[in-house]
Amino acid sequence: QVQLAESGGGLVQAGGSLRLSCARSGNIFSIKTMGWYRQAPGKQRELVALITSGGYTNYADSVKGRFTISRDNAKNTVYLQMNSLKPEDTAVYYCNTKTTYGGDYWGQGTQVTVSS
Repeated sequence: QVQLAESGGGLVQAGGSLRLSCARSGNIFSIKTMGWYRQAPGKQRELVALITSGGYTNYADSVKGRFTISRDNAKNTVYLQMNSLKPEDTAVYYCNTKTTYGGDYWGQGTQVTVSS
């Protein structure tokens, strides 16, 4: 089992920045990927950014150049640095991890609201 706890969401003006954190606990030795997803009202959940155990990163086209995913293995934490935020980035952001044994775990979500 893996537990994920997100923090760092909030209200910010367009053009501003936020940093989300996702602290993981439990079985932390079988992580295959860590990612951030988001879901806006009336829309499907979508991948925002992903980092693999080998350090490979992948981003949605809509956030490339503005968001950066990173990790601190000593703290078992993954971050999402969000710069130049836009109103269309408003959503609930979820941390996700997939494990080498087929596990798929989600955090409770954190609200990000960008005002125009």
